[in-house]
Amino acid sequence: MGYVLRVRLASFFAGAATASALGLYILYKDYKVAHESISHQVKGLHQSFDRRISALESLKQAEASQHVEATE
Repeated sequence: MGYVLRVRLASFFAGAATASALGLYILYKDYKVAHESISHQVKGLHQSFDRRISALESLKQAEASQHVEATE
């Protein structure tokens, strides 16, 4: 009876270790996909903000040049 119990326990722990390794691998892949997706979204927002800031700076320069021309 002791031998059968040891074999069953060994099989159980081998299965649990395999399932844990597989679960950790799946979580790791899910983490990498989520990180890449968020990074892509943030990069898009950063480019959008850069375009908006450039547009605002060009408007400010245009207003400043108009103000200088009006005072001359």
